[in-house]
Amino acid sequence: MTGRRARMRQYAVAVMATATATVATALTGVTPARAASVADYSFNDAGATLTDVRRITRDDVAAQRGYTGKGIGIALIDTGVAPVEGLTSGNVANGPDLSFESQVANLRWRDTYGHGTHMAGIIAGRDTGASGFKGMAPDAKLLSIKVGAANGAVDVTQVMAAVDWVVEHRDDDPRNPIRVLNLSYGTDGVSSWTKNPLSHAVQNAYRAGIAVVVSSGNTGGAITNPAFDPYVITVGATDMRGTTAYTDDQIASFTSVGAAPRVPDLYTPGRSIVSLRVPGSMADAGYPSARVGDRYFVGSGTSQATAVATGAAAVLLQRYPWLTPDSLKCTLRESGPYVGAATSGGRMIDLDRATAKLPTLCKLVGPQSTGTGSIQEARGTSIVSLDGVPLVGERDIFGPLRSATWAAASTAHRSWQGGEWMGRPMTGTGWAGTQYGQANWAARQWSGTNWAARAWSDIDWDDATWTNRGWSNTLVNGVPWGARTWSGVSWQHASGGAWMK
Repeated sequence: MTGRRARMRQYAVAVMATATATVATALTGVTPARAASVADYSFNDAGATLTDVRRITRDDVAAQRGYTGKGIGIALIDTGVAPVEGLTSGNVANGPDLSFESQVANLRWRDTYGHGTHMAGIIAGRDTGASGFKGMAPDAKLLSIKVGAANGAVDVTQVMAAVDWVVEHRDDDPRNPIRVLNLSYGTDGVSSWTKNPLSHAVQNAYRAGIAVVVSSGNTGGAITNPAFDPYVITVGATDMRGTTAYTDDQIASFTSVGAAPRVPDLYTPGRSIVSLRVPGSMADAGYPSARVGDRYFVGSGTSQATAVATGAAAVLLQRYPWLTPDSLKCTLRESGPYVGAATSGGRMIDLDRATAKLPTLCKLVGPQSTGTGSIQEARGTSIVSLDGVPLVGERDIFGPLRSATWAAASTAHRSWQGGEWMGRPMTGTGWAGTQYGQANWAARQWSGTNWAARAWSDIDWDDATWTNRGWSNTLVNGVPWGARTWSGVSWQHASGGAWMK
């Protein structure tokens, strides 16, 4: 047992041994109802700012009590985080870049899509200036692990590798151990979660004490993989209908609501959320009408809702650091009302109540994934391809991969050895310094490794060079990737209206 886990266990035992009477005494006279001083109001048609979102979720009241996510590490597996204003004050670091763009020095770690930066702003953004921009957990430590390319393309095995890396490195920063993992990603792979490799990866994180927060999907129907796994916190989106009162909220039309017994655990704001923009990114170039001024961008989807829930989880973990992933889910779920006229399914979040009342302790008991199922079935139709050659079958981007072999190594926390995942040289072995206000993990070239009979070093990455100016006002020289684009996008922005209001 690691030192941190031993300390956590000792702390939890000590807290529970005093019974709830001690905590109840400390909370005597504190009502779980929302603070009377918080007034509801309408916001404008340009979208819900993070000030609006924090008010809707009562995150602003929790912050008044001193709960801002401090001491909590959050892993964001996404398309990278650009060092734009709001993400350069020292609470954001770049872990390994496992994306296809990791082989291009000027694109490494950077968010050429614009998705990950939007999520990071919602979760832990904070300005040092007078703008007052704040995410849900502005004092949490955010660690970005990039897996998605300029159009969001990523293979499911890259996501599995990223989750494994987070688990094995969760205690690297003892002051901010990773307690929450945000995964705004899903595939339509329908293999049972009891065998699904991606389910197995997130369950390993769960067993390591990391709460995995996953978007339900944006099809309006079935919940995606791995959100259908019962061990994760699955999040759907609400449409706030232009007010900060949750009495008029509705489930957003694009939200994958699933069917009993697997429905979203939580519903949080996900319609027209204003967060940080990456000028010149794929999303920015594709949806110019979604820009709000020079710095911000409006996005809709269960991705945005998941980021809200992730920040809320960090806030609650600062309040009750001994909560397990199960009890964290139950406490968040019990804090708010059902959406609209619903009387079952997921509920909304009220951090005023969650931080003022005793937490709800619970434990999920049941079967777990073996991880030995088909990798191809886990992909579903989310297939990446280059020059028309698809990546299919029981393999990753480097070659054949047996799920049973990987599952055993992942369970034992041995899938990573230095900078190699399952023997594949994917990244460096330590930190490579700080640039633009963000620390960066070292990179590694994939040259000499072939996929589809082509060496990675031979691939010509067209029109993908960043200019040399500062990131706060830098534009990309044209739309990234030019005519050479990785196909296959699985990031959970609202389908049919991605990034639009």
